[in-house]
Amino acid sequence: MTTIQIDTPDGPIDALLSVPAGTGPWPGVVVIHDIVGYRPDKEQTNERIAQAGYVALTPNLYSRGGRIRCVTRVMRELLTQRGRALDDILAARDHLKGMPECSGRVGIAGFCMGGQFALVMSPEGFGAAAPFYGTPLPRNLDETLEGACPIVASFGGRDPLGRGAPERLREATASKAITTDVKVYPGVGHSFANKLPGQALNRIVGFGYDEAATEDAWRRVFAFFGDHLAAGATT
Repeated sequence: MTTIQIDTPDGPIDALLSVPAGTGPWPGVVVIHDIVGYRPDKEQTNERIAQAGYVALTPNLYSRGGRIRCVTRVMRELLTQRGRALDDILAARDHLKGMPECSGRVGIAGFCMGGQFALVMSPEGFGAAAPFYGTPLPRNLDETLEGACPIVASFGGRDPLGRGAPERLREATASKAITTDVKVYPGVGHSFANKLPGQALNRIVGFGYDEAATEDAWRRVFAFFGDHLAAGATT
């Protein structure tokens, strides 16, 4: 894994890049971090994706200014669905497409806040989207998903932010004939695929890592990506 700079309309930002071992080209995946940021948990996520045969790139959406200011700005841009953060994600997509190691087929995956971004950006030139507990779901979901790529979504049954979200997503994607795999993991909460600090406290309030759910979710994601990001795949 390396830290690189990628060009965006508002200047360069840093990003984590992981490339599979061996000879490519491979499909790419833009990984969108949660509200905590992109280290160190996303380093492990990038490596997992690369080991599965994908070029993984995680742009740092908090590259500009102090942390509190960045969080506030990025969350505002997520709500309005316009601004620098969305431009950064598109720049990461384009950076992957321009790499000789990448086949040109690019998916997007995200966690919590990043999962919401994965849904918002699903119509924006990606071959597949994998939101992990992208809750609460974006506002105006039907409009947001107009023209969306195939979606493989994973939710925790005890997610306090996700009540009704799986059903709403299934309904919205079905109405638009979007290929979708939605699964709810009973007994686990929000951030079940992230190893964040304070796990004991997190579990009390409906958050926290769960290995079994994480492994099953990634198995589904990679199978789904294999169908939709392979050479010659159609969306």
